[in-house]
Amino acid sequence: MTRRLFIRLFALFLGLSSLGGVTRVAWGQEPQSILPALTQDQRAFVAAVESYLNKMTTVQARFLQISSTGNYAEGTLYISRPNRMRLEYDPPNDEILLLANGSHLVFYDKELNQVSYVGLDSTPLGVLLREHFSLTDPEIVITAYREAAGVVEISMVQADDPGQGTLTLVFTKSPIELRQWRVLDAQNTEVTVSLFNPRSGIAFDRHLFIFDQDKERR
Repeated sequence: MTRRLFIRLFALFLGLSSLGGVTRVAWGQEPQSILPALTQDQRAFVAAVESYLNKMTTVQARFLQISSTGNYAEGTLYISRPNRMRLEYDPPNDEILLLANGSHLVFYDKELNQVSYVGLDSTPLGVLLREHFSLTDPEIVITAYREAAGVVEISMVQADDPGQGTLTLVFTKSPIELRQWRVLDAQNTEVTVSLFNPRSGIAFDRHLFIFDQDKERR
């Protein structure tokens, strides 16, 4: 994978319009929520997902990131809700770092020593990291609910700017566990992040989510 391809893939995953030529395009029509059409059992599962995510404070997992263009990367994910996350990539992509520091997503290219910031709330991933996760939040529109073979997928967009992209969260049904998320842009390019061997309830060093450019360059 070339640096340019990887950074474009990574920018899509973030929803950053300033990197790699990714643009924010409106879908052309107002998104419609499918929540009213869900069955009682489906609504019960939505409520269980909300409870699960709101109880989830810290997670560490290995991840595999794949784009619909065929590129891929692996690494380690750290989440500390609310609003903190760190993705460390394995070689040969270990010069790239993504960090959510509580208010911003920080994209750092160590080799070029370039840093980009974007407000956490302006990205699809910010929905997952927010302090209180609610699928009935008026700021979120649930656009799809799919279930097969013990796995449930819930897709959503931000109501005021659906052109940021569609975020799909994938859960196992019993027990409920977040196993994957996908981000789809207006050009139908998709990035999938699958989680493996997740561990929760870990006490992380707070410095893990503080961006220090000098420290990260070492």
